[in-house]
Amino acid sequence: MQLYTKVGDHGTTKLVGGSTVSKDSDRVWAYGTVDELNTFIGLTVTELKDSQPEIKKELLQLQHCLFDLGSDLANPNLTPENQRFNGKYLGWIEGRIDQYQDEPDPINRFILPGGSKVSALFQVCRTITRRAERQIVTLNWTSTIPGDILKFVNRLSDYFYALARVINYRTDTPEVFYENGGQVFH
Repeated sequence: MQLYTKVGDHGTTKLVGGSTVSKDSDRVWAYGTVDELNTFIGLTVTELKDSQPEIKKELLQLQHCLFDLGSDLANPNLTPENQRFNGKYLGWIEGRIDQYQDEPDPINRFILPGGSKVSALFQVCRTITRRAERQIVTLNWTSTIPGDILKFVNRLSDYFYALARVINYRTDTPEVFYENGGQVFH
């Protein structure tokens, strides 16, 4: 199989179903950022120690989920019958957030992204997720995106925040609080 197709040589790409769009279209930005997130999750997995096998396993599951989600974003003719993203992932991600948020001590102030390297990588995943969410919302102005996709991506950034805190907690790495902020969480 040849890796290059020359289809994009003039700034266009093909979507699911064969239609052609500009590489800077809202749709390409949205699914491209989900792909970027998926790649960064892969990098983060390589940095996780073997002492975190449950997190590695769920991140692999999440990567499959994001591939399905990205495929749906690349499909301008998406219907409930051909949707790949499964709405069950919304309950799954909420369950993971609920478990992780209760592990470290609660905080009531903003923290700076960082601490351990893996925690910092999860914070990068969080911000890429927020960018993907903004781009999906933009796409939703001109195309109908299933509500479960929007909800899932909104929860996903919270998931990465919770994981970042858990990793620092499990590695006894202290959080660095934003020094100019007061209590914000009640």
